[in-house]
Amino acid sequence: MVGIQQSFSVMKWTVSKSAAPRRRRCRALAERVRELEAQLKASVEKGAAERCGRIRAQQVLLRTLLLGSAKGVGPRAGDFTFIVVVVIFFGFLPDDPMATVRSCFSTRNGTPRQPLLVPLARACLTLDTSRVPPGALEGLAEYSHCWILYVFHLNTDLEKLWKHPSRSGFKAKVRVPRLKGGKMGVLATRSPHRPCPIGLTVAKVEGVDGRAVLLSGVDLVDGTPVLDIKPYLPYSDCVRGARTPTWLQVFFLRFFHSLDVASVQFSEGFSSLLAKCWEAAGKWSLYASDDELKDLIRQVLSWDIRSMSQRNRPHDATSADKSGASDVQSDMGNESDEGSRESARASSLLPDEVTYHLIVEGVDITYRIDENSNIMVEGASLSNIKNNSRHSGSNATWRNKFS
Repeated sequence: MVGIQQSFSVMKWTVSKSAAPRRRRCRALAERVRELEAQLKASVEKGAAERCGRIRAQQVLLRTLLLGSAKGVGPRAGDFTFIVVVVIFFGFLPDDPMATVRSCFSTRNGTPRQPLLVPLARACLTLDTSRVPPGALEGLAEYSHCWILYVFHLNTDLEKLWKHPSRSGFKAKVRVPRLKGGKMGVLATRSPHRPCPIGLTVAKVEGVDGRAVLLSGVDLVDGTPVLDIKPYLPYSDCVRGARTPTWLQVFFLRFFHSLDVASVQFSEGFSSLLAKCWEAAGKWSLYASDDELKDLIRQVLSWDIRSMSQRNRPHDATSADKSGASDVQSDMGNESDEGSRESARASSLLPDEVTYHLIVEGVDITYRIDENSNIMVEGASLSNIKNNSRHSGSNATWRNKFS
């Protein structure tokens, strides 16, 4: 009996010794399971908190819209606010737009202040087919014009506005050219320097080809991210009896006279210089010939594209304009304090001694303007600022449509 008990004790000790590693492994696995459960619980709670935050923001938005409706505020402003909130929540700006603009204007400088001012200003709007299938454009060619909702992607304060709004230094008022330097609330102007840098423009629809739309009369810079396209409806988009402030009425009375130049002339050697540039630029251009590009240059320069600070205190714009750093923007209230700081670099040069730059279709155009608003276009060279051609394969198709 004693021998049996001793043998049993030895066997029990052996089994216990061999089970120890398994128990340790089980304890380690159980501890890991508890850690993962804790992480999962934290993630679920974080997701629930974010969802509650979005719901609260949407509730605040709804209350704001309802309050605005009660006070007689039109629904368009509310719709626009909702778009801005959705854009911020889902974070697809500015790196993930539904479409991108391939424009004849390589930089902000020279881009028209308003749409349809330069009929020859062309752009090719190309859909991102990973987000929007080409079939979404079906029927758009039957409209003469369309609205384009886009992002002012070249704003110098864009990153701060989106990522660090508290440090953006955003100013509530901007300088309005037609107020002779006077300031106006940014939301009462078309300035691109806005709390949320979203723009709205109208353009003529020239044609639709697959995933691309050819537009004319544009005031869009090359590479502009597009958020949405809507057809222009004259019966609802043209508001009869719409009211504007007095200073703007005076602006329109003087607009064409104040920005219209006396003449645009080309130097004797300009045509040959442009023809040389066309040998390379014509491969990606939306225009059929260098003569057509010359007509575009004439139309663009028929308006004084300089900013108010440049007109009042002309300076050597070689470095600023050539790099696209001018404060000229495609909007009515476009004179920002940043542009005013640029004017502080003014020199003692006379207006007709200053060389200005205009970059269109990848060609750098140099010109001078005298005190009587006579423009002399002098030179043309290939620019190091190239257009972001994302639909170059259809350029020949577009040229055939116009020819």
